[in-house]
Amino acid sequence: MTGKITFYDTTMRDGEQTIGVNFSIEEKIEIAKRLDDYGVSAIEAGFPAASEKDFEEVKKIASVVNKAKVVGLARMVRNDITAVIEATKNAKKPMIHVFIATSPIHREFKLHMTKEEILDKIKADITFTKQHIQDIVFSPEDATRTEPDFLVASVQTAIDAGATMINIPDTVGYDTPEEYGEVFENLQQNIIGFNQVGWSTHTHNDLGMATANALAGIVHGATEIQGTINGIGERAGNVDMIEAAAAILVRHEKFNVETDIVLSQSKVISDIVAHATRMPVAGNKPIMGRNAFAHESGIHQDGYLKNPETYEILKPEMVGVTASLPLGKLSGSHAVMSKLHHLGYEVTRDDMKAIFPIFKSVAAESDLITDNQLKIIMQGVEEKEMVSHQS
Repeated sequence: MTGKITFYDTTMRDGEQTIGVNFSIEEKIEIAKRLDDYGVSAIEAGFPAASEKDFEEVKKIASVVNKAKVVGLARMVRNDITAVIEATKNAKKPMIHVFIATSPIHREFKLHMTKEEILDKIKADITFTKQHIQDIVFSPEDATRTEPDFLVASVQTAIDAGATMINIPDTVGYDTPEEYGEVFENLQQNIIGFNQVGWSTHTHNDLGMATANALAGIVHGATEIQGTINGIGERAGNVDMIEAAAAILVRHEKFNVETDIVLSQSKVISDIVAHATRMPVAGNKPIMGRNAFAHESGIHQDGYLKNPETYEILKPEMVGVTASLPLGKLSGSHAVMSKLHHLGYEVTRDDMKAIFPIFKSVAAESDLITDNQLKIIMQGVEEKEMVSHQS
């Protein structure tokens, strides 16, 4: 039986914690509307208690989102909680995300609280919150460095007090996929009422494992992925929702789940976020990078021209982009001939015996061969009557 995985976007909250990123209200509204159409189940609009600006932005976003839940983040501090309640009260589907750190290092050096004090705080604040808002996400911050038994106790306390979604943050990107999966396995085995609430992943990319960890969470019982567009976020960033959604689609036989994400809109929303953050997407980034569907090696180009599936595991149009065969020093004659045909030169394989050596000599001194360079090459070849066809 195929399951369902939802996506919870935190581009405008965790994503805005990227150094140098400060969205305008107009940018946030545009991103929120795009996310709503993209198929996310929840949009974390900000941290209302952080400032008057944040409060007003969350309030405004709550008024324009039609389908997704609108979420405000809050520490387990009453002022934070009441700020979220007020900022999201006009949302069609209001939600609050409350968190408190649970790991030993956070308890000792940041919170100066005992385990018992933290459990009491979780119970009291979620009980209070439940009187005002029904949909509650609880996060034990730094969950992956928390003692397994205390993590269970913290989560059980939150569920018993009324939390409807439990988020398991790998706050500093510490876990491996195997370890992150084991966290969910431990919770499944020990939480009473595990299947009565939702379970989300929240993975950071400090060791380059954010996507792998999020997917491991899905395999081991998570029902939702928290992430951002383009993987922006604190330090090395968060899991990129586009990459995770694409992986679930491509490896459907592995994950056996469906999502509501409209992947064909990925390029549009990626470009909007890249522009708003002034952070161009890296060329070699999976799915959205300019090289993700580009093939320069002659062997790869030849295979691609015979059947794109030789080197493409995902059709580029499914994520709103197109494939390319850039010509360079590693390109083969098949790709060069294909490009010449595209430009209107009806050259034959015999013609390529004269053209290709000239191409290779030019390519050896260039990064990539442009259409104009190809035309110049062909002009020289034709002037010397080295080919049978004139364009």
